[in-house]
This record gives sequence, C-alpha cells and structure tokens, in this order.
Amino acid sequence: MSRADLRDANLVLADLSSTDLCGTDLRGADLHSSDLRGADLSGSDLRQADLTGADLTGANMNGALLAGAKGVPPEVRDR
Repeated sequence: MSRADLRDANLVLADLSSTDLCGTDLRGADLHSSDLRGADLSGSDLRQADLTGADLTGANMNGALLAGAKGVPPEVRDR
C-alpha cells in the first residue's frame, strides 16, 4: 500500500501491523484503535488523522506529518 491515497478512510480497528504505508496519504483518516505495530509510516501524511487508541509499537514514523492529528502519544510525537 506504499504511497496509497487513503484520505478520510475509515480504518477503525484495522489490522495494519507490519504494513508498508511509506509515503501514504492518510490525511483525515480514522485509525481509531487500529493495529499499526511494526508498520512503516515513514513520510506518511497523517495530518488531521485520528490515532486515538492505535497501537504504534515499533512503527516507523520518521518524517511523518502529524500536525492536527488526534491521539498521537507523546513518545511518537517527539521522535
């Protein structure tokens, strides 16, 4: 799914563990309680996305755009 256009997608409870989402447009996507463990979100656009309750353990967030994203844990935002 690398570089896919998933703007405003409903991905609530989605299992995206270990998925290559590098450079994906996830602006406004609802990722509430989704499983993103080990996912590659490097360079992804997550502006205005809802990550509340999402499991981001081991996810690569290098260069991800997070402005206005909800539910981003401090340890992710500070990477």
